[in-house]
Amino acid sequence: MTTRALLLENIHPDASARLAKQGYQVDTLTRALGEDELIEAIDGVNLLGIRSGTQITERVLDAAQDLVAIGAFCIGVNQIDVATASRRGVAVFNAPFSNTRSVVELALAEIIAMARRLPEKNAQMHEGQWDKSAAGSHEVRGRKLGIVGYGNIGTQLSVLAENLGMSVYFYDIADKLAIGNARRCSTLQELLESVETVTLHVDGRAGNHGFFGEDEFARMNPRSLFLNLSRGFVVDHAALRRHIESGHIAGAAIDVFPKEPKANGEEFVSELRGLPNVILTPHIGGSTEEAQQDIGEFVSGKLADFAGGGATAMSVNLPNVALPAVPGTHRLIHLHKNVPGVLAAINRVLADHGVNVEGQLLRTRDDLGYVITDIGTQYSDEVLDELRAMDVTIRLRTIEEA
Repeated sequence: MTTRALLLENIHPDASARLAKQGYQVDTLTRALGEDELIEAIDGVNLLGIRSGTQITERVLDAAQDLVAIGAFCIGVNQIDVATASRRGVAVFNAPFSNTRSVVELALAEIIAMARRLPEKNAQMHEGQWDKSAAGSHEVRGRKLGIVGYGNIGTQLSVLAENLGMSVYFYDIADKLAIGNARRCSTLQELLESVETVTLHVDGRAGNHGFFGEDEFARMNPRSLFLNLSRGFVVDHAALRRHIESGHIAGAAIDVFPKEPKANGEEFVSELRGLPNVILTPHIGGSTEEAQQDIGEFVSGKLADFAGGGATAMSVNLPNVALPAVPGTHRLIHLHKNVPGVLAAINRVLADHGVNVEGQLLRTRDDLGYVITDIGTQYSDEVLDELRAMDVTIRLRTIEEA
């Protein structure tokens, strides 16, 4: 039975409470851990919760012999070596929808703030300067907004921006259906040349490293606004600084950075500091109390469901399986290579030992197969030994009284 959970990076206390209620020993830390620190801390840990600052590398996973699941209490999972986690039989969960509204509201607030040049007005007031000039200050109504990445966040932003009177254009590498009056651009170049505000909402795939740089900023219309609330490594910040200093870009709002401090209080270093009409926020797109509570409840629930019953609904890397429990049975959870005949081989082992199957469900996903089998409470260790010894077995777990 899984017993230990470690939650890092100041995850909402509702997550700890949920897991503790399920009987887990929960340890928490308010900061991210480096690789060596995490390797030392992860010994004996069964469930690991992180946000975006902790890197789950192959070395960490090699050291995590007792780990069965990782919960990313955020949207992205690019900080996790998901392929290695799959090979080790470790489930990965995230919260793809819980903080969508918070990110969208921040983006809208920053668009309005930059259009009205509020960062500069605020700084002047704090310095004792009174300047009521309307020069360079605009409404967002009627502006053309370009959304790069039309997923959960991009689509919701599209709807709310239209409600503010903006004309929405979007670009996505996938064929996405336009919502409302939004217009789909066939290329990124077309979008950049069509709009006055560009906001990035792309995912953390490796191909997006350096996605937006000198050429893209140069293609933007003069005096445009720019936002990035997606991933820090997507944007060339040196190029952005040059275009702000030249006046080509009129304002920018950046929430994510290539290198971010691991804990509150550490110095933040960036070439974007000190620039006019530039809003810098410390990766808080999803950091509202509402979003963090929702994320804490959602991901901890997924971890508990997996640890307690093997359910993999909405797992990032494992086949999605959920089988209602049969009272008075034990549950076998078999993760294996996706090749023909595995289910028959499992049932043959059970039949040879006189073990009756009370319930069973198999699902596959890419190279992996995942089968939950509820059996009677009487079975020998030889049954488990034979299942583990199968050439295709990646991991076998047993759960009593499913």
